[in-house]
Amino acid sequence: MNRPLAVRCGAFGDMVLLTALIRVLNARFGAPVDIVTSSPWSEPLLRGQPGVGEIWSVRSHKAPYWLSAVQRRVVRALRARGAGPTWYCDGSDAARPLLERAGIAPPFIVDVKDHPLLSGEHATEQWRRLAQITPAAIDAPGRDADAADLAAVTPGCYLAVSDRQRADLEAWLRARNLAAAPLILVQIGNKRTMRRGLRRLAVNHKYWPNERWAEVLRHVRRQNPDHSIVLLGTGPEYALNEEVALLANVTRLYNAADDLPIPRLVALLARGAGLITVDSGPAHAAAAVGCPMVVLFGKALPSLYRPWGTAQADVKVLRGEVAGAPDMLGIEAGSVIAAWSGLKMRAV
Repeated sequence: MNRPLAVRCGAFGDMVLLTALIRVLNARFGAPVDIVTSSPWSEPLLRGQPGVGEIWSVRSHKAPYWLSAVQRRVVRALRARGAGPTWYCDGSDAARPLLERAGIAPPFIVDVKDHPLLSGEHATEQWRRLAQITPAAIDAPGRDADAADLAAVTPGCYLAVSDRQRADLEAWLRARNLAAAPLILVQIGNKRTMRRGLRRLAVNHKYWPNERWAEVLRHVRRQNPDHSIVLLGTGPEYALNEEVALLANVTRLYNAADDLPIPRLVALLARGAGLITVDSGPAHAAAAVGCPMVVLFGKALPSLYRPWGTAQADVKVLRGEVAGAPDMLGIEAGSVIAAWSGLKMRAV
């Protein structure tokens, strides 16, 4: 029998959450899980992770098939691989034609749309449940996976950090004079914020005002005088971090958004004493490596997307309201400061 295949065309955080499914499938079948995705984050995030096999990235999965050499290449690889147990983890059917062209018929597929979210269920619990469903065309898993095998797979997300990642991080920290002090990490921006552009931050439901971030940073500096503070992000978030840093005007505050490829970011999260963040992909990655955090939610449901890692690090979730509706702008700086003051930070 072919090893399991998972299809998930999600963002950074979505792919971290998918590790909950990958780890159960790996335990059930005793084989790595191959992945089809459209996320540019997936390759650097998941390559080499426990239970992960081949990764095929289709950036243009919504483009016409005859115009996409990448789609045709992935279909050829899947066809050569042969039909086998497949988990389709997208709410959209955009990637289904790839499976059809590759000869993977519906009886081989467990589709998440056929197994909707249960009341109060967390995203990782849904993936864990989905991974235990067997496609109709498959008689049994490829190994004798019993309840004890699956119970040994701790619920939640998990990311391993390799020796290579740790060595790269230590060299990077030394070059920035950050190797000696414990680190507090802060994620101000997010993909949605940067997509809309800085002038439209206020219409983004994950926007939190720069002045409030500055107030929080001043408190963190007073409360944690021995720590260095590192602002996270991708290249487009560098300017936003600079604006907040100028407002905060505190010492030993470092803007790292210009030099954080995914493997280094994950290693940094694994080393950090704690994180303050909006609901974001890095928040899920932090949970997956055991970093305690305070996380600010906007319209997303914490019951569904609260960062949940296997290490069960302390996570303080904040969610505000404006005019009776969930809104990150309803979270005051004082609430974040109080949550941070009560966080069980990691000793590093």
